[in-house]
Amino acid sequence: MIVMAVLMSTGVPDWARVAGIAAVTVGAIAFVVVMPRWRYAVHRWEATDEAVYTQTGWFDQERRIAPITRIQTVDSARGPLEQLFGLSTVTVTTASAKGPLRIAGLDVATADGLVDALTAAAQASAGDAT
Repeated sequence: MIVMAVLMSTGVPDWARVAGIAAVTVGAIAFVVVMPRWRYAVHRWEATDEAVYTQTGWFDQERRIAPITRIQTVDSARGPLEQLFGLSTVTVTTASAKGPLRIAGLDVATADGLVDALTAAAQASAGDAT
């Protein structure tokens, strides 16, 4: 937005406007082409009877494991864009200082099933979620 505002201001030569618009367009196209493939290659999640596993990150990749016995809450949320595309985000909260585990981009049925399964598993575990 700032780049476009600068390019449209007075006093900017026409060649600079064209070059700026071209650079923004090339960057946007590269992002649209690269981002989904990179996200699919890097981002992972799995829920087993013992733990929830997530792997996220673009350049700094992070793997996190939350044992079922440590789960305190399991939530799902759908923002306006997620609602538009039929997606949901599941948040698994533990006592970890690192914060909750988030699994984004799930279809609604998968998210609802995951929330139900993790809630049942956490209730059935013998741990105290601390």
